[in-house]
Amino acid sequence: MTNLSYFESRSGNLSCKAPELYGFVTDIRNFEQFIPNGVISNWNAERESCSFNVSMIGTVSVRLVEKEEFTKVMYIGDALKKNDFSLTLKISVNDKNQACVSVSLSANLNPMMKMMAAKPIVQFLERLIDEMESFRGWEKTKE
Repeated sequence: MTNLSYFESRSGNLSCKAPELYGFVTDIRNFEQFIPNGVISNWNAERESCSFNVSMIGTVSVRLVEKEEFTKVMYIGDALKKNDFSLTLKISVNDKNQACVSVSLSANLNPMMKMMAAKPIVQFLERLIDEMESFRGWEKTKE
């Protein structure tokens, strides 16, 4: 028996406009910018999908499944050989007309897995927001 667990980051203020952020995150190849060295291995990405290895989990596959222009981008992922998580970016605009983003992760986790995974997931979401806030190359998308 599994339960849907939900985790959400704080909202981050970015150095780009919403259309730039949207264009950047709808090409999964650009996410390589936000992956710290040594966290994953065997990164392989195309425009709408990627796969990589994470120690103690194995191969993780992620694919783009939904996009609402300038407001929402959603990915689903397979880990531990199950289709068991989604990652959603919610995009908004602040009073300076700059992009804001929050990231949520939903996963089917039994109570034991939730207890073990909650802290690393929350840390991952916060680090992702930190990396996005400090990033300055939004206009340099992969092509």
